[in-house]
Amino acid sequence: MSKKKKEIIIEDLEIIDAGAEGVAIGRHDNAVVFVPYAVPGDIVDVKAIKKRSYYHSKIIQIKKSSLQRVLPLCRHFGACGGCKWQQMDYGMQLYYKRKQVVDNFIRIGKFTFPKLEAILPSENIYEYRNKIEYTFSSRRWLTDEEIISPDICDNRGLGFHIQGMFDRVLDIEKCHLHPDIGNKIRNAIRTYAIENKLEFWDAREVKGFLRNMVIRFSSCSDLMLILVFSSYNEEAEKLMHMIREQFPEITSLFYVVNDKKNDVITDLPIQLFAGKEFMIERMDNLAFKIHPHAFYQTNSQQAFNLYGIVKAFADIKQEDIVYDLYTGTGTIALFVAQQAKKIVGIEYVAAAVENAKENASINNIRNVEFIAGDMAKIFTDEFVEQYGRPNIIITDPPRAGMHPAVIEQIMNILPEKIVYVSCNPATQARDIAMMIEKYIVVRVQAVDMFPHTQHVENVVLLQRIN
Repeated sequence: MSKKKKEIIIEDLEIIDAGAEGVAIGRHDNAVVFVPYAVPGDIVDVKAIKKRSYYHSKIIQIKKSSLQRVLPLCRHFGACGGCKWQQMDYGMQLYYKRKQVVDNFIRIGKFTFPKLEAILPSENIYEYRNKIEYTFSSRRWLTDEEIISPDICDNRGLGFHIQGMFDRVLDIEKCHLHPDIGNKIRNAIRTYAIENKLEFWDAREVKGFLRNMVIRFSSCSDLMLILVFSSYNEEAEKLMHMIREQFPEITSLFYVVNDKKNDVITDLPIQLFAGKEFMIERMDNLAFKIHPHAFYQTNSQQAFNLYGIVKAFADIKQEDIVYDLYTGTGTIALFVAQQAKKIVGIEYVAAAVENAKENASINNIRNVEFIAGDMAKIFTDEFVEQYGRPNIIITDPPRAGMHPAVIEQIMNILPEKIVYVSCNPATQARDIAMMIEKYIVVRVQAVDMFPHTQHVENVVLLQRIN
């Protein structure tokens, strides 16, 4: 049996940096100390455990507060891991997001790049999310105050998973990241479920009745709710009727039956209970139908700004053929289509491609083609021969970055320009390093899509070396 590592107290630790995982950093005995919820400039006492060459720690006391420390708005801050930087002044959040890009380009990419343009802040730092998911749990997380309270007798909760725990959920009273109507809906459903003794999901025992709920908001005043049950019965029917009657603001009300062990519902049929089968979202002069499973950037206003940067970097001319790799539901492709001769979007998820085609149709955009398939397998010489050689490639891959086979094919094609959009500067730096022999980095623009988190979106323009 391994010995439990001894906890030590580190006093007067100076916080000197903020890391990519949303934790702050100090140094003790020439080792890094990771300190959640600290702010650069803080002087703190911490409890710490040595892990190889670094320490994990927890703040005991803040001896001196950083000038950049602010009072978190959310009552759940510190227990909920969703907004790790809410205690940090927004200007400092932007500084460390931009620094994250620079550090990854230097440490991983090792290529030359110009000075980054000023990071684009989010106009709204609260109520900016247009999609949120909550989980029902019969094993809710108890805060330190609740553990010692004699009044706590109900462990059911509806909220967010505790980081690193599949079976623990923090019960949420108010989330400030989405419109407040979402809080009213969530709280009403929880109250009804408790009063009517409905069984909350137990992830450890893999049993229960109520599993998840997803709320989506539209700037066009559409509101979608998806409720997930393990089975659909009379109690589910009553709950759905209650929601419909109490919240006429909901324009699309769905339910899903998920009797699997995992929470993934993208492979399951969604049943329309009331309202429309989709929401409408508008961006510039475009309208997008958003179906329950469809991907759409979570910060709508900032997505418009992000796509504007992509369009400016690409500088598309009327004779250009443009490939949009990892096109999703085609939002970027349709946003830039007016400038191009032809846009070709490629996406692995077939349902997303059908959404993209539908959105092209409702916007009367005819110079786009969307193709479904595994990017690493279908993006071949034969594909290029069929659809035309692109002058410009726009790529917006998932966090894992691009498959090596995709990068290899880009290097075979050698388009004049590549606009690389990424939500992960580390994998973006890795991928660019594989193309830098033939390209130079011309422009870099970071965009803050998710205030109060460590996440940053980054757009890079690569120009072919002639």
